[in-house]
Amino acid sequence: MSALRNLLLAVLGGVSLAMAFPDTGVWPLAFVGIGLLYLAIARARAWAAFGLGLACGLAFYLPYVVWARIAVGPVPWVALSLACATFVGVVAVAFSHVRRAPALADRPAVHPWVFAVMWVCGEILLGWGPFGGFPWGKLAFAVVDAPVVALAAWGGTPLVSGVVAGVGALLGAGVLAFGERRLVFAVAAPLLAVVVVLAPLAVPLDGRAQSGTLTVGWAQGNVPNEGLDSFAQARRVTTNHVEATERLAQQLTAPLDLMIWPENASDMDPRRDDQTATLVTHAAQVVNAPLILGSIDLTPPLGRYNVSLVWLPTGESAGEYRKQRPAAFAEYIPIRSIARHFSPEVDRVTRDVLPGTEPAVLPVWIASAQRDVPVGTIICFEVAYDAVVRDAVNNGAEFVAVQTNNATFGVTAESTQQLAMTRFRAIETGRMTLQVSTVGVSAVVTPAGRVLQRSELFTQDFGVAEVPLRTSITPAVRWGGIIEWVALACGGGMLVGAWVTRAGRKNQ
Repeated sequence: MSALRNLLLAVLGGVSLAMAFPDTGVWPLAFVGIGLLYLAIARARAWAAFGLGLACGLAFYLPYVVWARIAVGPVPWVALSLACATFVGVVAVAFSHVRRAPALADRPAVHPWVFAVMWVCGEILLGWGPFGGFPWGKLAFAVVDAPVVALAAWGGTPLVSGVVAGVGALLGAGVLAFGERRLVFAVAAPLLAVVVVLAPLAVPLDGRAQSGTLTVGWAQGNVPNEGLDSFAQARRVTTNHVEATERLAQQLTAPLDLMIWPENASDMDPRRDDQTATLVTHAAQVVNAPLILGSIDLTPPLGRYNVSLVWLPTGESAGEYRKQRPAAFAEYIPIRSIARHFSPEVDRVTRDVLPGTEPAVLPVWIASAQRDVPVGTIICFEVAYDAVVRDAVNNGAEFVAVQTNNATFGVTAESTQQLAMTRFRAIETGRMTLQVSTVGVSAVVTPAGRVLQRSELFTQDFGVAEVPLRTSITPAVRWGGIIEWVALACGGGMLVGAWVTRAGRKNQ
């Protein structure tokens, strides 16, 4: 009976985690989901803990990334969910191993924070690999409306996810303590949880301009049919973005400094296709401003680059950023000979996207400022990767543009999940952040994570934002890489210490 109860708790925990993220977006369920998982594995041995963690992970990821089924089919969707769920199982095993170490076995009050460290290590490792990693489901991205998100500027996703995991586990430990009549801890645990969640309300978030402001326009051109990716009608997609830009120009009451289009807005490279160059140049001219747009560079003989270009009203290109983290099984196909047996969609990718090597920053000459303004140009899924955004700001980005193409995911929560990440990055970096999509959701986000403008899915839309330029570097950006390694060192140290001490006892 207890095994069935624990399985039910684990599954309910996974469902709760999925509902904490957009589109449902009930952020307190992130704490509830972790609490239920903690209750399920708190007394479990290694293999049982792995199974319960796997069950929780599947109940979480299958509904959370259901958009993958729309894009690439059921088998890749299940495979992705299973791979991510396996990491949850590994976290549960690691926790089970460490909590039974002689130094910790009789200290249940410490166990929630041990769990939090293991969870953060799992998130970090899942973001690293395999195939470039998949950090999409970090707890930090579920709580962008919670007070705890203010900690993003101080410790990024490791700190925020760690606090969410620790508080959730603390709630679960409180329930266990109540059942075991440890009433002091049972009462103290939820009180401490409330304090930890609400304390970040006192953390100030400064979004004031430090190096001037820019008037920035954005256009969401839309794609002809829902679920149709932009590659299918490249010229039409570009024309749609020109039309949206013309509509914006007709409503301007003040000059623009910069215009932004999304990823794949022009899948004919305007540097090599005269008709596309004419369209893009016209768009830059109607707003009389440089245009940052997403395109494709087909010059490599054995692949292509997903790029962000600066295009001037004179019809010239003035810079290029190449996406560093192409999406596995979407933009490039690892183990293609095997993958095609599970989904025919993989052969739609005839030329793999190659990874760029330079930081996601494009300097753009702004006439009103009489200087180059460094713009962080994050392309699509890169917004989920801590290091990509962090490196852009460390290399001078004064505001961030997340250029994305969500057309292949249909009417799903993929785009709003991405918007949650964009909001988190705005707080983490202290930068105004624009998410600009081919089909939505496009949005303008303040450095405090507040959404000022937002479009709907599969509509043509546009807008103008006054963007404060900022140069200060948050602790999360400055020390983010070190924070990750410290977390991994703590988790690894606990595992090694537990193994050594338990092995020593067995040999006595």
